[in-house]
Amino acid sequence: MFDAHLHIFDPRFPLAENEGYLPEPFTVADYRKRMSRFDISGGAVVSGSFQGTDQSYLKAALAELGEGWVGVTRLDLDATDEEIIELDRIGVRALRFNLKRAAADITGMTLQALRAHELAGWHVEVYIDGTMLASLQPVISKLPALSVDHLGMSEEGLPFLLDLVDRGARVKATGFGRVAMNVANTLRRVHAVNPEALMFGSDLPGTRAGRPFQDSDVDLLCDVVGADMHAVLEDNARAFYRLPARERTVTIDPAPTLPLHRPEPPTLRLRRDELPGSRAGDTIPFPAIDR
Repeated sequence: MFDAHLHIFDPRFPLAENEGYLPEPFTVADYRKRMSRFDISGGAVVSGSFQGTDQSYLKAALAELGEGWVGVTRLDLDATDEEIIELDRIGVRALRFNLKRAAADITGMTLQALRAHELAGWHVEVYIDGTMLASLQPVISKLPALSVDHLGMSEEGLPFLLDLVDRGARVKATGFGRVAMNVANTLRRVHAVNPEALMFGSDLPGTRAGRPFQDSDVDLLCDVVGADMHAVLEDNARAFYRLPARERTVTIDPAPTLPLHRPEPPTLRLRRDELPGSRAGDTIPFPAIDR
């Protein structure tokens, strides 16, 4: 499993209040303990609004998590090419546009995103209510690669989200406890448009969500996508973050179920006129039985 969306709030590094709120600490150790029942092969650590453009926590988290983990960050608009290249070297793969909880210079962020893509192949991840996607069409159309957080957040934004998916955007199957929509129906419709679009993420620790991630969220996701569960739980995200595909062992049943042995050819239906002694008028109706 690849967890394409989680946050780390390490008290060793600075946090800033957002709308008067500060999250509780949630360290790499806390994350590993919470997800210990799952086979996690990697994931994406995403900068939250509380972390501004600080990179120190992200560098520390990626170093501690190790191979297979990537970062999604916010940068000062005057960040240099050298800074972007250095962050790419340690595993950062995308910029985050937090358009729901943070003021933003959309034009400046778009220009930075284009520069980061040209320098290092980074994509953009957008945290936004889907109802705003239509108004941001002039910006979004300029981005070479894009993903949308938390299923686009709302039922009203689904038509705009599906239009983006049809044009190649990815969608994070995350934050089921923070959205205003029928989650199963949204997952099904996104998956039907593009089976490569959905990417699972826990959204841990689920700050300010109606409810945080539950293990049953994975069951729901697997029920919806069926045989494509490996793609949605891991392969789609690994490809999007430009990581090598994970080799998966194919299990062969040592005692497979075999078809029943038929010593004789199967019995075929015979027409009535082929039955022995069959002649017109031979058939005698059953007697009527009065009850």
